[in-house]
Amino acid sequence: MLEFTVGPVAHGGHCVARVADEASPADDRGRVVFVRHALPGERVRAVVTDDPGGAFCRADAVAVLEASPDRVEPACSWAGPGGCGGCDFQHVTPAAQRSLKTAVLREQLTRLAASAAELATVRLDDVVVEELPGGPLGWRTRVRLAVDDAGVPGLRAHRSHDVCEIGDCPLVPGGALEPVLEQRFRPDSEVDVTVGADGAARVGAGGTVHGAGRTWELSSGTFWQVHPALADTLADVVRDWADAPRGGVAWDLYGGVGLLGSVLADQVGPDGTVLVVESSSSAIADGASALADLGQLSFVQGRAEREIARLEPAPDVVVTDPPRTGLGKATVRALAARGPRRIVHVACDPAALGRDLALFAGAGYRVAGLRAFDAFPMTHHMEAVAVLERTD
Repeated sequence: MLEFTVGPVAHGGHCVARVADEASPADDRGRVVFVRHALPGERVRAVVTDDPGGAFCRADAVAVLEASPDRVEPACSWAGPGGCGGCDFQHVTPAAQRSLKTAVLREQLTRLAASAAELATVRLDDVVVEELPGGPLGWRTRVRLAVDDAGVPGLRAHRSHDVCEIGDCPLVPGGALEPVLEQRFRPDSEVDVTVGADGAARVGAGGTVHGAGRTWELSSGTFWQVHPALADTLADVVRDWADAPRGGVAWDLYGGVGLLGSVLADQVGPDGTVLVVESSSSAIADGASALADLGQLSFVQGRAEREIARLEPAPDVVVTDPPRTGLGKATVRALAARGPRRIVHVACDPAALGRDLALFAGAGYRVAGLRAFDAFPMTHHMEAVAVLERTD
């Protein structure tokens, strides 16, 4: 059992503390402890949950001796130490959650994207993680359950394959998950659950979704944003920032069903060209059906990082929405070589965003706008969008 005062928040849903440790005498500040279920400034007792040796270990705060004014009683009884790992901030007020995420975003970008900050036309201190409509609970319309070796569904424990048996999840609307949790499934499998507009949960099914003023009929497994307000929010940001020229060329990379591509199509008009690059055949089929009226938009099946060099015509504007790992050096280099004057870059990980912004800065682009959204309340995750402009 450790006792210490908690330090600042860090990326990953934990805070950082330092504890005197004879095992690390070279560092007189003490050994680093990444502690969950705590808040900056609190005095806590914690149990070590993972000790790989060396300079750090991981711990759970199991007793709060001096509480932060931002601490609240968790809405979920399964969210504490040793329980479900899906939520990081159930013990934090919603406003303070956004403040913590803002601090993480600024720290990651300051540390990883210093070169981009030098070129930016926005001040990082002005960027905050913005609240989305709907409140901190009942927002999750899609969830993937894990199934244990007895066929019982639940959610994973933190940093573990262990399945935590739960009775409900307050992030899912209106108790819709309860009937699914009472069922039994193939042992050691996973179950995708979608909550429809009618409030009913469906296992392994697609459904009807809305975004950017359109309706999509999704097949099972086709990706869509889990927060009901995020699709329209991202569409609005792209509409504001892309500024694709009438009759011009726009690319939507990692485009899914073409949500953001549909916004670009409206901007370029019927005489323009929009190429949506996506690797999932089901997403392409669903998107092509929903956007059949847009003759200027076409889908290209393939991995965006491989298609960039051979796509024609070359773009005026590009929208990118890559996986959590970001674009990376080779993809940024290939994209910059195609010479778009503007890139709207969507990211769901602040560290990956920082790395990508630094790469874009090195390739001749500056950050002209940056916004972030609390699209995953109660967790450490966020969504961010940057607009980059060519400097030459």
